[in-house]
Amino acid sequence: MNRLMNALLAGATISLALLSPAWAQQKVIIGNFGDPAPYEAASADGRFQKATGWNIEWRKFNSGAEVNAAMASGAIVISELGSVPLAAGASQGVDYQLFLIGKAIGASESLIVRNGAGIDKPADLKGKKIAVPVGSTAHFSLMGALKMWNLGDKDVQVIGMSPPEIGAAWSQNAIDAAFIWEPVQGKLRENGKLMVTAGDVGKAGYPTFNGWVVNTKFAQENRAGLVAFIKVMNEVNEDYTANKAKWTADSAPVKAIATRLGSTPAAIVADLDGAVYPGGKDQVTAEWLGGGAAKFMKSTADFLKGAGRITAAADSYTKYVNADLAKAAAAK
Repeated sequence: MNRLMNALLAGATISLALLSPAWAQQKVIIGNFGDPAPYEAASADGRFQKATGWNIEWRKFNSGAEVNAAMASGAIVISELGSVPLAAGASQGVDYQLFLIGKAIGASESLIVRNGAGIDKPADLKGKKIAVPVGSTAHFSLMGALKMWNLGDKDVQVIGMSPPEIGAAWSQNAIDAAFIWEPVQGKLRENGKLMVTAGDVGKAGYPTFNGWVVNTKFAQENRAGLVAFIKVMNEVNEDYTANKAKWTADSAPVKAIATRLGSTPAAIVADLDGAVYPGGKDQVTAEWLGGGAAKFMKSTADFLKGAGRITAAADSYTKYVNADLAKAAAAK
């Protein structure tokens, strides 16, 4: 009788495992930076998890350098990543592919100068302490801004700091300026003023963006899930772009993002307006995954090499861009 009961219990367990999708869910760790973006609303209500069938763990990183290390070690298989650490990681052989553009960076990353630091114009930056996360899109924008103003690394004191460290140093008046993203940027502006945005620097020839990268092997084995992931991203980006006026401080998605990121709805509305979020058709155009992204990576890598940040740049970065998944997601 005991043997019979054990057999029946074992069979019931197997049957439940086959019937319950939760038992079959694959755990996927996805990295991000926790800065305001429309997709955070979809993360908050579980749309990505429902669409992909994955058991998703969102893991926050403070910098692209941390993401590159985690991708290289296999600790994560998908992540948000800025265009500068993306170019650096690809140049160093990290086995990933850019498969989605998250946002074209504008005012969401800016150079903020501290009140009382005596900085009213670019020339006043000489000798000042400027903090920035080293190897980030903000770092690239800072170097581009300095070039734009005919200033060099030796004219200012560039100090590498993580976003939390920048916030702490700012409160102690230990730095004079910082090129940083939200939500730290917003806190700095309470006692500072904006000097230039990443969008302004981009127009001068140093554009930056945040994309999404995936481990090459994982992409080959999880095509359907990635296409579903992209579709959710496209839908929420397109909704924001088409209905920006409805994404108010009182709206459900903005409140969800604020709760998720520990910010205020009013601040989220302003933060979201600091970038452009490509939709499905935009993703596969020549500007982005259809060729532009690889060109941006190449020019960024050349810039980083010239600045001594990486030792070598590839002749082409086309192999680090996977447009097929975005094309499948955009197809009707």
